[in-house]
Amino acid sequence: MADGKVVGLDIGTSMIRVAIGEIDPETGNIRIAGTASRKSAGLRNGVIVNIEDAKNAIKETIDAAEQNAGTTVDSVITAIGGSQIESQNSRGTVPVSSANKSTKEISRADVERVIECATAIKVPDDREKLHVIPQNYIVDGIGGITDPIHRMGTRLEAEVHIVTAAKTIIKNIQSCISRSDYILDGVMLKTLAQTQSVCHQDEMELGSILIDMGAGTTDVLLLLKGAPIGTFSIPVGGNLVTNDISVVAGISTAAAEEIKVTSGCCWAEGITTENDFDVVLPGVGGRAPEVMKRSQLTQIIQARVEQIFTMVKVALRKNTGDSIKELSGNIILTGGGAMMEGVIDLAQKVFHTTSVRLGVPESLGGIEEDYRRPDFATVIGLVLANKSLASGKEKGRRAKARPARKEKEKGQSMLKKIFKSLF
Repeated sequence: MADGKVVGLDIGTSMIRVAIGEIDPETGNIRIAGTASRKSAGLRNGVIVNIEDAKNAIKETIDAAEQNAGTTVDSVITAIGGSQIESQNSRGTVPVSSANKSTKEISRADVERVIECATAIKVPDDREKLHVIPQNYIVDGIGGITDPIHRMGTRLEAEVHIVTAAKTIIKNIQSCISRSDYILDGVMLKTLAQTQSVCHQDEMELGSILIDMGAGTTDVLLLLKGAPIGTFSIPVGGNLVTNDISVVAGISTAAAEEIKVTSGCCWAEGITTENDFDVVLPGVGGRAPEVMKRSQLTQIIQARVEQIFTMVKVALRKNTGDSIKELSGNIILTGGGAMMEGVIDLAQKVFHTTSVRLGVPESLGGIEEDYRRPDFATVIGLVLANKSLASGKEKGRRAKARPARKEKEKGQSMLKKIFKSLF
């Protein structure tokens, strides 16, 4: 990580986004110096299928962000989501009493031992642990402890949330970024990064559901008592809405996407005579353009978005069991799909709650604040979650000019440890 800078990179199915954060050395506060977004390439449902195309799109987006920020960068932290992510909860127990005493003060070493015990699970050879997140500590049967160090006890237990990812997916991401001539400093779960930019502490404590409405997938993270308790993905997203418009209207997917973004709405009750304007459908193969009422377009979109929300609801019940009854916070919508008109109303209908809001990143300053949108939740979250990596501890590691980027692996192991320690 360049001294004083941290760069978040979101490689999405339809768009690639970048945010460059700069640390104020005096206050330690972070400022968003520049952002950029460009059409994605080489991805399908969040998975890289063409490394060369993805590489070119990544490089173009980072270059644009550098120009907007008036600076250069040489490393990034990126996010991962979709079907390649799996998670599970685990529990471990260790004794803390010594041979001479019945009770002992719990030390950091004891905490490390119990976390190691809780994470001693069998992981398939084709997967690797991405995050190990403590949920709860229990000392001599007393739970709800967030920090057990210095407490007296004889037995320490830990409940953790373990997130794993497919090794090949991570290697493909590494290859793309390396071919783009940048260094990859870490990979983070997409929805976990978003919690840093859009979730309030009380929401996480009370229990909330974060829904990332992407183009290829819809990713979900459940939060309770300040920690994740479940992570899963639905293999459908905004591209399915685009496809429906394309099929029903008989137009290209590119034209359907444009119409969805500029005129789309997913809440029929919000369409009135004042906003039920004509939507022009481009002609195909010399055919004259046609007209569709916005209310008709809304019916197409609402049916599919409602189906996606229903699939999320079913998966929530399947993946969380009785834990879902404890959630009393909010449903937080992020991603490009969350920017569609009427999405909050539709979510309220499907989930039978008024506690639904958009996940909009907080103001972090900068020349422009166009990042304060749900689709920038990931990159802003990556910057906020990893700003400690830009504290200047690695001064001189990248003192050479950009063309001299050799030894890209040097220092990576240390950064990996720092990154994992954040969670």
